[in-house]
Amino acid sequence: MLTRSRPAWLTPLIILVVIPSVAWVGALFLRDKQYGVISFLLAFLSCLPFYLSFERKKNQTAELVLIAVMIALAVLGRVIFAPLPGMSPVTAIASLTALSFEPASGFLVGSLSAVVSNMLFGQGPWMPFQMMAWGLTGYAAGALGKQGFLNRRFELAIFGFCSGITFSLIMDVWTVLALGDGFQWFRYLAILATAAPFTLIYGVSNAVFLVLLKQPIGRRLERIRKKYGL
Repeated sequence: MLTRSRPAWLTPLIILVVIPSVAWVGALFLRDKQYGVISFLLAFLSCLPFYLSFERKKNQTAELVLIAVMIALAVLGRVIFAPLPGMSPVTAIASLTALSFEPASGFLVGSLSAVVSNMLFGQGPWMPFQMMAWGLTGYAAGALGKQGFLNRRFELAIFGFCSGITFSLIMDVWTVLALGDGFQWFRYLAILATAAPFTLIYGVSNAVFLVLLKQPIGRRLERIRKKYGL
């Protein structure tokens, strides 16, 4: 049976426009009242791009299992490094997934890792932005990988550092919105300055995780992809 091909712009539209818009509107108007609804909606939207590409693939079960394993690995890594401020391998694992498979897979691993791990760390109104931030870094890695980047260690290190900075920039937008009175630049810049040491540590740790995990995880993912034709 023939399946109708989806337009190429649909996945970027969902990930880069729809999901950030939902997170922004939720933080701006609902704040801490209905964050569960927004989180559920973002979880659904995170799965949608993956489903749109997934339904056209042959070895669907193997890829589903692999995605679940990568999410579990990201959650476990976050738990292990939780005692160390600014240390989390979630971005690295989501990025490596996207590099070996596709950008939508990285977004899915990043966003759902936030949902699952927050069942242990506690959920709150910040979670939609956390889902979006980790998801976008995974998606960005996959998009850059498709253009031939992130094959070398120094490229991975630069991306890891920049993704850590970007994660903090996104999360601090939520911090400003959570204070009320809409988004205010002076508040945002003040929060960025206050959080600068933590942001730098997080950026460096992301770079280290990506470089260190590229060989053990990246190679295994590549072998699995080739073996099962994913």
